[in-house]
Amino acid sequence: MHKTIGILAHVDAGKTTFSEQLLYHTKEIRERGRVDHKDAFLDSHLIERQRGITIFADQASFEYKGSTYTMIDTPGHVDFSPEMERMIQVMDYAVLIISATDGVQGHTETVWRLLRKHGVPTFIFVNKMDRETADFEAMLAELQSQLSQDICDINSGLQDGMMTEELAEWIAERDELLMEKYFDNGYEKGLWHSTMRKLVQGGTVFPCAAGSALKDEGVLDFLDNLDLLTETIYDPAADFSAHIYKVRYDEKGNRFAYMKAKSGTLRVRDEVMINGSAEKITGIYKIKGSQLKPTQEVVAGELFAVAGLPDVQAGVGIGMKWEKHQLELIPTLKAKVIHESGVHVKEVLRIFNMLDREEPSLQIQWDEHFQAIHVHVMGVIQLEVLKEVVQERFGIAVNFEKPQILYKETIGSEVIGYGHFEPLRHYAEVHLKLEPSHRGSGVTFENKSHPNDLPIGFQNLVQQHVLERDHHGLLTGSALTDVKITLLTGRGHQEHTSGGDFREATFRAIRQGLEKADNILLEPYYNFRIKVVQDEIGRILSDIQQASGTFEAPQTIGTHVVVTGRVPVETFMDYPADFASYTHGKGILSLVFGGYDRCHNEEEVIEEIGYDKNADPEYTSSSIFCTKGAGYSVPWDEVEKKMHCL
Repeated sequence: MHKTIGILAHVDAGKTTFSEQLLYHTKEIRERGRVDHKDAFLDSHLIERQRGITIFADQASFEYKGSTYTMIDTPGHVDFSPEMERMIQVMDYAVLIISATDGVQGHTETVWRLLRKHGVPTFIFVNKMDRETADFEAMLAELQSQLSQDICDINSGLQDGMMTEELAEWIAERDELLMEKYFDNGYEKGLWHSTMRKLVQGGTVFPCAAGSALKDEGVLDFLDNLDLLTETIYDPAADFSAHIYKVRYDEKGNRFAYMKAKSGTLRVRDEVMINGSAEKITGIYKIKGSQLKPTQEVVAGELFAVAGLPDVQAGVGIGMKWEKHQLELIPTLKAKVIHESGVHVKEVLRIFNMLDREEPSLQIQWDEHFQAIHVHVMGVIQLEVLKEVVQERFGIAVNFEKPQILYKETIGSEVIGYGHFEPLRHYAEVHLKLEPSHRGSGVTFENKSHPNDLPIGFQNLVQQHVLERDHHGLLTGSALTDVKITLLTGRGHQEHTSGGDFREATFRAIRQGLEKADNILLEPYYNFRIKVVQDEIGRILSDIQQASGTFEAPQTIGTHVVVTGRVPVETFMDYPADFASYTHGKGILSLVFGGYDRCHNEEEVIEEIGYDKNADPEYTSSSIFCTKGAGYSVPWDEVEKKMHCL
């Protein structure tokens, strides 16, 4: 049986140390490494060892009691959470590590929410129980209060495969048939185990245990219970299907697609369908840390890497319809790349485009006019790591300007945009309805055009061009978001419409619509949770108000006060240092990305950025018409009366 388990945690909870213990007990490694000793097996990259944190999701396999486990060690630092979120999508089960001394933190809640969103069955291991202040009962109560009431104690409730009466009753309360059996015949070991496995897999029950990974206490017992309460069902005889979860390049520039087989069997030289075309698999590799071991075939349930797929991206499905989820954890900062003068900018761009294929959240932007490269990042730690990665892998020294807030734009009113592109021997016209959509929805597309007016092939081109890239807003040139775009109608020409005509008409229609809309500037927000002693709450509330934040009524818990709310990233991203100083390191501040909302200082930002909507080389709101064999430009406010489809 193949089982993929992910190990997740807030940074410094002991995730990598826990993973090392699992590998040691299953005889995959001879000696247990430690993060602080810089010799952890799964922190295989030099940068990880130097910094003492997990940056890249690594994996290892081990055999235990007849099952083959693939274990994924994910990044715990919030700056590298997009990779963690992508890895969640290929997990059969997750193990969430929580520090007994730190409890549930902001990133812990984020990880929990993502696991529930993707329906990943979850186990919890409360680590660092060897510390003097550790209290498992208090920790369990906190978990049940902040994460789920369905978290159960298997530390004392499940011993040597036998359930205590208390746990047996607790499980029976969650299954009507089991409750009837309990009243009639009492506890039956096999039935209770199979029912609990079903409840765990269905996300109804979340087993929790405790121990110390550093002292190797409770880890093997946890593995026994994990093995007892998990199962997977994959069909190796079915047609092959897989999900590609990341892309990596080796030191020679060879490209590998990492994937999980959902069904069937894959062999070297097999062909798979990617985006409608057949691609031949030239190599298959088992993954062990940073090493790739050649193999001839893999079966459903396995994670592996393949060569021979030149253009695939993370999130693509093979042999199946795969719903690509929009990541919740997205960058909120943008920084300009500064490179040494002896290296041509296009070579630096090539390198960053390669890194972008490995980490799609970077969203590399090339400004042709200023010959500048911009990257999107989660925080300054990610920029520091990027600098080290480029130096280590490519031997090029780069730096970054101070990161700026990544603004976005949307609209507050419904409009219809018109675009026409008709220079000599070209022809395309597009009518698009633009309307506001809910926060976080991005740009979505709907087609209401009739084939009699616009052939299907041209309709598909419009959809492709609407969704192929970010579109510039009018206020700051930032990416357009939270807008539904509907194709109403359009027109092409059998002889004169050629490649690129509908792209021009589509972009002009979007831009012309924005000229008539109520444009709104958006900025990223944090959801915060702050816990301080009562004497400090007045200062905290004043700081929140000065940062243009909002908060709920504070709650008193013993000698402490907890306050939650929302605040702009721009005003609060440097606050943790001040907070730590003010509270002498004893206060708890959790910041979690909370999506985009209206900019608190819109006029100031617009003036500072100084975007000229009429000088954007990539966008124009005017249309091109043709008369007497020559094309001429018509400004946006005059194009509607010239449209051919009206």
